Amino acid sequence: MRIFKSSDIQIIDRDTGSVLPTYRCRGEYWVAGTPGARYSIMVQSHRGQRLLAVTAVDGINVISGETGAWGQSGYVLGAGESYEIAGWRKSDAEIAAFNFTSAGRSYAERTGRPANIGVIGVALFLERPVRVSQYVAPDQKAEEASRDRSEGAARAAPQSPLASPLSSPKLAGAQSQSNMAPAEKLGTGHGAREASYVQNTQFDRLSSTPNEVIKIRYDSFENLVAMGVVPSRPAWRPGPNPFPDSTSPRYVPDPPGG
Repeated sequence: MRIFKSSDIQIIDRDTGSVLPTYRCRGEYWVAGTPGARYSIMVQSHRGQRLLAVTAVDGINVISGETGAWGQSGYVLGAGESYEIAGWRKSDAEIAAFNFTSAGRSYAERTGRPANIGVIGVALFLERPVRVSQYVAPDQKAEEASRDRSEGAARAAPQSPLASPLSSPKLAGAQSQSNMAPAEKLGTGHGAREASYVQNTQFDRLSSTPNEVIKIRYDSFENLVAMGVVPSRPAWRPGPNPFPDSTSPRYVPDPPGG
C-alpha cells in the first residue's frame, strides 16, 4: 500500500525478512518491534529524479550522529531507486546495526539524548534542476533585470514556518499516553558492526525545507496494545471436540511416583 507521496517507507525485521505491519492511530503511523530484533528502514523512491532522504532515528541523524535537523546529510536515491538503511553509519564502508532494545540501552539514552526515543523520521528533498544558460539579446537585458528584481522581492516575502514534527501538540499528546504502557518502551540500539558501502555525491536541494516529512513511531506490541494503538490479540482456544473423552488411547497408567 502506498502511503506517502514521494516514496514508500517500510520497516523491515531483518531477522525474519518480513515487513512490519503499519498501524494508523490518532493521525500517526506506528510499527511494533520485537526486543532484540535487528531492523532496517527501506526507502523506495517514486520520483523520476534524484531524491535526498535525511533520516533520523530517536531524534539522531543516522549518518552523522548529530541531533536530527533537516539541513544535515542524508542518502541520495536515483530515480525510482530503493535503499535499505540498516544501521548507524560509522564510515563509508561500515555501519552499526539497528536493533530494538529497551529505551535505557538505546543509543540515544547512552549519548544523553532520550527525549525522542521511539520515532523514525525521513525528510525528503527534491533536487534543484540544472539551469542551462541561454543567450539574451542586448535589448532584452534591461527588461529581464527589472523582472528579476520584482521576482526577487516576491521570493523575499515572509512565509509561515513549517511546524517541526517533533514539537507538534499532537505528538506531545501521544507521548503523554505512552506513559500508560505496562513495560519500558523500545529504543534503537548501537548493534554489531556490518559492512555497508556508500559513495559521496553532491546534491543541490530545491528548498531549505523538506518537500515531505515522514514520521513512524514504534514500540513493543504489548505497549501498543496498552496505548490503544492496536487491538489485543485474542486468546487462542481449541475448537469444540465431539469426543472430548476419547482424544488418546487408554493404557495402564504409571503408579504414583513412577
